[in-house]
Amino acid sequence: MPTSPQLARQVKAFGANLRRERVARGITQEKLAELVDLNIRTVQKVEAGQTNILLTTAIRVQHALKCSWDSLMPKL
Repeated sequence: MPTSPQLARQVKAFGANLRRERVARGITQEKLAELVDLNIRTVQKVEAGQTNILLTTAIRVQHALKCSWDSLMPKL
């Protein structure tokens, strides 16, 4: 988890955005984990804002959800 409060807020916002986009597309956490080659627990932790992911993983998530970066990335 990031140490600064601002980074922690951004990780939480990313997770909330990810969940919103996933649910809007009717994709389960299990299916997203399969599409992105992640453990389901990792998807759960990302959506809960409990873990940060690599940029390459974020790119795989964005492609799997077929959504824009703006819909996933928190506003600074």
